[in-house]
Amino acid sequence: MEKVPMTTNSYALLEEELKKLKSDDRPNVIKAIAEAREHGDLSENAEYHAAKEQQSFIEGRILELEYKLTRAEIIDPSSIKSDKILFGATIDLIDEKTNKKLTYKIVGVDETDVEKSLISVSSPVARSLMGKMIGDIAVVNTPGGKTTYEILNIKYI
Repeated sequence: MEKVPMTTNSYALLEEELKKLKSDDRPNVIKAIAEAREHGDLSENAEYHAAKEQQSFIEGRILELEYKLTRAEIIDPSSIKSDKILFGATIDLIDEKTNKKLTYKIVGVDETDVEKSLISVSSPVARSLMGKMIGDIAVVNTPGGKTTYEILNIKYI
């Protein structure tokens, strides 16, 4: 089974969501289904069908979270001591075409938030940066063409 890297924070958030789904959402939807059944004819009961659809979503999400948590490889970036870019690195870059300075942190798929500069370890940018060091050049193929970044700094925080 292939391990999926994630930070301790991401693992805790997934565990919290799973707990809520099992302890709150699942019992609530079971109750809603029971109440909808009391209204009679199920073939024309919109409340019943909506509750069953919600139940299906909840059960699917529970299975997905349990699967992710069993495959998780929890990584604490602050414990990494490396001069190379690895999972959990916060990288300062400069776009060589625009001279714009950027900062990205390489995180797991579930933590990705481009607006917060958190990029997925499986993204093209992260893949092109992995293993590089300060001063190295990374070339990323994007829909708009090739983008070239110079690596200015690497931190593990």
